[in-house]
Amino acid sequence: MTALSELLYLPVQEKASRGLEFTPREIAQQPETWPKTFALFEQRRAQIIEFLDAAGIFNEPAHRPVVFLIGAGTSDYIGRALTQILRERWQCEVMAVPSTDVVTHLAELILPHQKYLWISFSRSGDSPESVAAVEKALAARPDIHHIIVTCNANAKMIRLTAGNPKALGICLDDAVNDRGLAMTSSFSNMVIFGHCLAHANDATGYKNVLKDLIAAGKSLLATAPDCTAKLAKENFATVCFVGSGPLRAVASECALKVLELTSGKTLTMSESALGLRHGPMSALKQDTLFVCFLSSDAHVRNYETDLLREIGEKKLVHTRVAVGAEIDKTLAEHLLTPSASLPDVYRPPCDVIFGQLLGLFFSLRWNLQPDHPSPNGAITRVVQGVKIYP
Repeated sequence: MTALSELLYLPVQEKASRGLEFTPREIAQQPETWPKTFALFEQRRAQIIEFLDAAGIFNEPAHRPVVFLIGAGTSDYIGRALTQILRERWQCEVMAVPSTDVVTHLAELILPHQKYLWISFSRSGDSPESVAAVEKALAARPDIHHIIVTCNANAKMIRLTAGNPKALGICLDDAVNDRGLAMTSSFSNMVIFGHCLAHANDATGYKNVLKDLIAAGKSLLATAPDCTAKLAKENFATVCFVGSGPLRAVASECALKVLELTSGKTLTMSESALGLRHGPMSALKQDTLFVCFLSSDAHVRNYETDLLREIGEKKLVHTRVAVGAEIDKTLAEHLLTPSASLPDVYRPPCDVIFGQLLGLFFSLRWNLQPDHPSPNGAITRVVQGVKIYP
């Protein structure tokens, strides 16, 4: 029994009273749900390829569209996790653009004569900014192609674009439409679907990657719960997450998970390995838990191991955690290596599990209810109360 499985096997009434009905299960189920997302992609692959072709993704490189990956909060980090793999596979410009920026600065973000493909990610498909971003784009630039990826079959974003030949709606399995406040299964499965889009013309190649990813996820779920439960019992006031390239998105998402699930009682920060020295490292203290997602690329990892070594030599923090490749054990007090053999572009769905678990156990440390950890209603499962202006 791991610390996570102990929560999963609690009596039903105790789960309900402690706010543990959904979040532990939604974290634990992730590797088992990824094949279903891949199967959905395979079922719709011909339609997706036809749509991507119409959007210009398979044109000569100079004539391909600019791809915007759009979302808010965790859904924005999905886009950031996918930017590099889509750019590499599609050989066109790809950028993550928060829907919150689209709502306030649409005119500045799009160029009059540029072709675009927007891929919007949203668990509910109902958040005010995500809906407004699509509405504004449809009105201002009806030539833009849209792919809507959500986990809610009744999403307003899906209904908004239904029947539009320049829009394609994708709804993932209802099991990954997280009922807990924090996005967990929905994050990893929407990233998996993004991988599938990148491999639209090479589904077999991705299927082999997915097998390794599932194995890595299961391995992390076997080792990380006890580690994170133990760390949550220590007196950490802040957690600093570091990652580079696609793993910086993981660091950002993990920082958000701990912040959300503890209602801000545990403060968090995230940066890249090289970026941390440019000011943010001054925030590291003895009561800071330092977590580094180590790159599978030896060149990138050199900078990360140098950072871990420097933090240790300066005695800036008491505890360092490294997730990723094997390194000298003197560089981190805790080392987890389930995804070490995977290229960084594929690792976010697996590596993020560490931050999800840390958020779960920190939430319990603060005597909060992980399914609804915001007792004052500061945040809600679907953002509410945002007034959209013309």
